[in-house]
Amino acid sequence: MYFTISFLLGLVAVWPLLHFAHQKRLKTVRRLLGQGLVVAALIYIGFAIIWGDLTWIGIETLGVLIYSACYWLSNKFSIVWVGIGWLLHPLWDVFLHLIGPGNHVAPEWYAIACISFDVAVALYIFWRMSTEANLQISD
Repeated sequence: MYFTISFLLGLVAVWPLLHFAHQKRLKTVRRLLGQGLVVAALIYIGFAIIWGDLTWIGIETLGVLIYSACYWLSNKFSIVWVGIGWLLHPLWDVFLHLIGPGNHVAPEWYAIACISFDVAVALYIFWRMSTEANLQISD
C-alpha cells in the first residue's frame, strides 16, 4: 500500500508539468524538461546536504553532471537525450536510493514517487516526438 501511494503521488505530481509542456512547442519542451531533469538530480544533492554526508554530496553531484550531459546532448542533437536521461533517472532512484547504499539519503516515499514521475516524463517525451514526426510527415 505504501509503495502504491508513493507511486501514485509521483503521477499526480507530474500531471501539471506535462499539462503545461503539452501546450508548448517541442523546442520549449526540450528546454523545460531538460532543465527539470537537472533539477531532479539537484534535489538529491539537497538530501545529501541535509544528512551532511560529503560522500553522497559527491555522488549526487556526479548524477547532476550525468543528467546535465543528457540535457546538453539534447541541445546539440535531439530531445531523445532528455528522454534517455529521464529513463535513466529511475535506475538512480532504485539502485542507489531504494535498494542501494544511498537508501539513507532520500526518503523512501520520495524515491518511489520519483520513479513514476521520471518514467511518465520520459514516455511523454517519446510520445511527443512521435506525434511531432507524424505531423511533419502528413504536411
